[in-house]
Amino acid sequence: MNDKTVIRKTLTPQEASQIYGLDVRTLANYRYQKRGPQYFKCGRKVLYRVEHIEEWILRNPVLTIDSIEV
Repeated sequence: MNDKTVIRKTLTPQEASQIYGLDVRTLANYRYQKRGPQYFKCGRKVLYRVEHIEEWILRNPVLTIDSIEV
């Protein structure tokens, strides 16, 4: 069996934007402000680890009235 499925461990800002709906400019602004998901720089290239993006998303929930237990 010749399975050529590749599991990406890192994403460029453009790929993260497409997958998670994050604006590329917002990600750039977060990097400038030292906020947002962790990232790595390889020369001029910016890379995000998939687990870092997902952890960052899960750490920032928006609490709604229905999610608060009385």
